[in-house]
Amino acid sequence: MTGYMAAGQEAGHYELRVEGHLDDHWGEWFEHLELTRASDGTTALHGPVADQAALHSLLTKVRDLGMVLISVRMTGPPAGPVGDH
Repeated sequence: MTGYMAAGQEAGHYELRVEGHLDDHWGEWFEHLELTRASDGTTALHGPVADQAALHSLLTKVRDLGMVLISVRMTGPPAGPVGDH
């Protein structure tokens, strides 16, 4: 899979990396994602994203704030009850 989300993989944990160091208060603006500032001058916003619409909403916020988006990646499947398969 390259560049898009396949059916069934819309929800999950994601990391968005942006240029610059963001203050902690931006976590609330970005739907309570955790912020991690890296020594290379970037900030990773990571955590659960409900669905593709929520991911697009986050990307729109990055764009509207004029931030430089470096990367977006899925870091894990959605958390669910053990044995729900």
